[in-house]
Amino acid sequence: MSVNVPERIKVLWFIPTHGDSRYLGTSVGGRAVDLPYLTQIAQAADSLGFYGALLPTGRSCEDSWVIASALAPLTRRLRFLVAVRPGLQSPTLAARMTATLDRISGGRLLINVVTGGDPQENKGDGIFLSHAERYAVTREFLDIYKAVLSGETVAHEGPHFRIEDGRLLFPPVQAPYPPLYFGGSSAEANDVAAEQIDKYLTWGEPPAQVAEKLDTVRRLADAKGRDVSFGIPLHVIVRETSEKAWAAAEELIRYLDDDTIAAAQKVFARMDSEGQARMSRLHGGRRDKLEVSPNLWAGVGLVRGGAGTALVGDPDTVAERIDEYRRLGIDTFIFSGYPHLEEAYRFGELVLPNLPLDHPIPS
Repeated sequence: MSVNVPERIKVLWFIPTHGDSRYLGTSVGGRAVDLPYLTQIAQAADSLGFYGALLPTGRSCEDSWVIASALAPLTRRLRFLVAVRPGLQSPTLAARMTATLDRISGGRLLINVVTGGDPQENKGDGIFLSHAERYAVTREFLDIYKAVLSGETVAHEGPHFRIEDGRLLFPPVQAPYPPLYFGGSSAEANDVAAEQIDKYLTWGEPPAQVAEKLDTVRRLADAKGRDVSFGIPLHVIVRETSEKAWAAAEELIRYLDDDTIAAAQKVFARMDSEGQARMSRLHGGRRDKLEVSPNLWAGVGLVRGGAGTALVGDPDTVAERIDEYRRLGIDTFIFSGYPHLEEAYRFGELVLPNLPLDHPIPS
């Protein structure tokens, strides 16, 4: 199947609502999650020219909807990628929340559909469903959610939801609804992405593995007569020279010991997320084989779940690695780096102006 290589890309940053630090796996250098600090990061991303910012979700994070609502009036152009949670929310309530935040932000909302991959955390939120059942809920949720946001009045009775007279009185700014992002690596996730989603997110594996995943989703979507675009979340460690960048990577994990790594990997192992399993296999919990592909470093994934790899290098090298993923068909990049305020400036000043962006950088 031919690959549609985008000429231009979107670049987003990350709002660390679970906390920030100069180091991983330790309280040394930690920064509190408070609105003034998150505002600094959001306003830096806004002024530097990032397209938007991802707000993570989960019980270790401040609520993404509340934080986005607080940050939207304090920024001008920045879009906010905020999670809806099938199984945790009614689809019609989620639609009203979506329409409201899209309106009050002036059409700057992006939606991240998160099914959830940690059974223990899910139980804490009252979800006692298998992996397959959660994706069945997600598919049914999205059928209702998208219809209501599109202006339809919905009557629905299915395995997981019953809706009568489901409708919006106040529509979103973006028609028919804000773009839907979604990540997942299992067969069930791929099917949902191909059928329902605008942008499929794959975590930062080596390019050959990413290419295989994109091709799978591309083929499934094509069979359904749909087009799906692609994005990737990655950490980044960029410095004026590669030597300084690699030194910064080592500095980031200087306080990690074997017990801390083992405890984190034990938590990841209990999850039923295929994407998390793929991330963990990149390094196997070992810190001696962390460069899993040229300039792709898996050190973050030793203790952090989710996206666990970073592009490491000087500005030209990092830009070339980004372009390698672009040539696979990826048009959206979500970057993060520690600490997120300083790394936003480094990336925003050293790399962002040299990328083929489809959004302007403020002069």
